[in-house]
Amino acid sequence: MPLRTVWPATLGMLVAAATAYGLDDGREVAPVVAASGLVYLAASASGRRWAAWVAFGVSFGLITLDKFTGFEATPWLLGLAAVLVVVGLAGGHTRPWSSLPLQTAAMLVLGATALLAVRLDATVGGLLVAAALLGHAAWDIHHHRTGRVVDRSFAEFCAVLDILVAALVTTIAFTR
Repeated sequence: MPLRTVWPATLGMLVAAATAYGLDDGREVAPVVAASGLVYLAASASGRRWAAWVAFGVSFGLITLDKFTGFEATPWLLGLAAVLVVVGLAGGHTRPWSSLPLQTAAMLVLGATALLAVRLDATVGGLLVAAALLGHAAWDIHHHRTGRVVDRSFAEFCAVLDILVAALVTTIAFTR
């Protein structure tokens, strides 16, 4: 297969491998849950599908800092989400309902899940993170199929990333 057709899935696998590096507690992936909502919210709030890739880059940077320096990425991701909601409302991106209103609701659920998961024990918190990632993978697949909110390449990338990381987190949760 030519690279132009497989690059989103390949990139998803590479980012999943980077996420897996040094992982020994599934709750450490909670910021990824928050970021999964943020990227869709960025595209919706800006009215630009490609903004999901930009938001992914910012999220990846914050999560990398979290992983290697102890920086708390989740509060920053949630703060960025709040700013994006304001930007989206100010820009009048409230229609269709599947755009800003629905993406904001998804962000609230995913953000709350990320905050809750780190407060639970390793097994339950890890399984909550995995369930959120699998739920978001279904969200990705829906958006890939319908062509809404984000580029199809982004939805494919994100679905692969979410599924692989969810499988890894589930394995870690059950082997602790």
